[in-house]
Amino acid sequence: MSRLNPPVTAQDFAIGPDTAVCTLLEYGDYQCPYCGQAYPIVKRLRKQFSADLRFVFRNFPLGEMHPNAEHAAESALFAGKHGRFWEMHDLLYENQRSLGDDDLLGLAGSLQLDVERLRADLGAGTFESAVKADFRSGVHSGVNGTPTFFINGQRHDAGFDLEALSHAIQATL
Repeated sequence: MSRLNPPVTAQDFAIGPDTAVCTLLEYGDYQCPYCGQAYPIVKRLRKQFSADLRFVFRNFPLGEMHPNAEHAAESALFAGKHGRFWEMHDLLYENQRSLGDDDLLGLAGSLQLDVERLRADLGAGTFESAVKADFRSGVHSGVNGTPTFFINGQRHDAGFDLEALSHAIQATL
């Protein structure tokens, strides 16, 4: 079983209490249909386990299969810089079939983020190195596809359906 490398840090985007008994981390790709299937499951788990669960997301864009995933990840990090990571994360999954650059700018606008700044940052690759750092951490952790989940630092190799993830989280409690 693979271990998370590096472990979760304050630089990661996390939602839920830092004191939670269980940390669920996902390496995901905003354009991946399987990640799209996992998205509502993770939302249900967050609600089900609330105070006992912290959720962390790291980017693992599979650019050869999903050409818009890299800029989607960069857009999420841009939003995160402005305190809106989770709102953008949700919008990206809820609009997964429309992730071209113009779509990303529209989503940023709907969050009242600076659309022209995002356009410039996407063009300059401002957040590219941060996305690549997430990707490298996934490779070092044994990630070879998306979504890949880790529970308290151990890779979850069972299914990512609600029952499998719920059972694995419950086992940590």
